Amino acid sequence: MRFNGLDLNLLVALDALLSERNLTAASRRINLSQPAMSAAIGRLRAYFKDDIFIMNGRKIVLTPLGEALAAPTRDILLRVKQAVATRDRFDPAASVRKFRIVISDFMAIIFFSRLLMRVGRVAPGVTFELVPFGDRPDELLRLGEIDFLIFPEIFLSRDFPYVPLFEEDLVCVVCQSNRDIGETLSFGQYMSMGHVAAQFGPTRKPSIEEWHLLEHGIRRRIDVAVHSFAQVPYMVVNSNRIATMHARLARHFAEILPLRILPLPLPLPRIAEALQWPALHHHDPANLWLRGEIEGEARAMM
Repeated sequence: MRFNGLDLNLLVALDALLSERNLTAASRRINLSQPAMSAAIGRLRAYFKDDIFIMNGRKIVLTPLGEALAAPTRDILLRVKQAVATRDRFDPAASVRKFRIVISDFMAIIFFSRLLMRVGRVAPGVTFELVPFGDRPDELLRLGEIDFLIFPEIFLSRDFPYVPLFEEDLVCVVCQSNRDIGETLSFGQYMSMGHVAAQFGPTRKPSIEEWHLLEHGIRRRIDVAVHSFAQVPYMVVNSNRIATMHARLARHFAEILPLRILPLPLPLPRIAEALQWPALHHHDPANLWLRGEIEGEARAMM
C-alpha cells in the first residue's frame, strides 16, 4: 500500500532501524534478511532524498531528518497496532500474550510472585518479561516498548495514565549478632553507622529512602552500594552495618537470614507503589484485563 508515493511497509523497516540503531538488530527484529533490509533502506533514502543515517565505525548516527522521523514513525505504527488490538476480544484462557513490565526486585519478590499465581489460574498461556530499571523508563512507555511500569508514585511521569496500588513502610535491619544496637535505634546511631543501600541504572540513581533523606538534607555514610534491593540484607549479615528496607521485604529476608527489624529513628513517608502504562494502550483489552488483575492483587495486600 502506498501513501503519497511511499510504500507504507517501509515504515516498519524504518521504525526498526531508528529504534535499534543497528542494522543486524533491526533486521532480526522484523525478520528481514540483510539484503532485504539494505534494499528497504535504499528505497527509504530515495523517497526522502536523505541518507537517514551514516555509519561511524559500527555505530549508526542519524541525520537530522532521521532523528525527526523517529518519534512520528513509532507513533503511527503504535496507533495502527492499537486500533487493530481494540477490535479483538481478549480471552485470557486462550491467550499466549507476553507482557513486558519494568519492575523493581522488591515488587518482583513481594508482589509479582503472588500475581503470577493469580494469573496462572485463569491465563496459563500468558507469559511475562520483567525488565530492570533504567534511567528513562518513561521513554520506554512513550515508545510502547513496555506494557507496564510498576514504580513509586512519586517518581512517575505525569504524561501517562497510572493508578495507585498499595503503600509500604520503611524499617531498619541489623544483623542479630550486632551488639552495638539494642532494641531501639537512635538517630545518632543511624547517622554514625555504615549503611548498605541500593542504587539503580547506569547513573546509579538512589533508592527512594535515600531520595527522601537527601530531600531533608540528611547524608548517611554508605559503606556498600548494591544494584538491587535483594542484595541489601546479605551485606548486613555478619557485620555491624545497617540498612533501610521495605517492611515486607525485611520480613521476607528475616525468615531466612539472621536479621533484626527495627523502627526507623526518623519519620520518612510511606512508599506509594503505582502502576503505569502507555497512553495508547489505555483501551487495549489485554492491557485492561491485566490492569484489573494487578489492581485486584494489590487490594488483597492492603
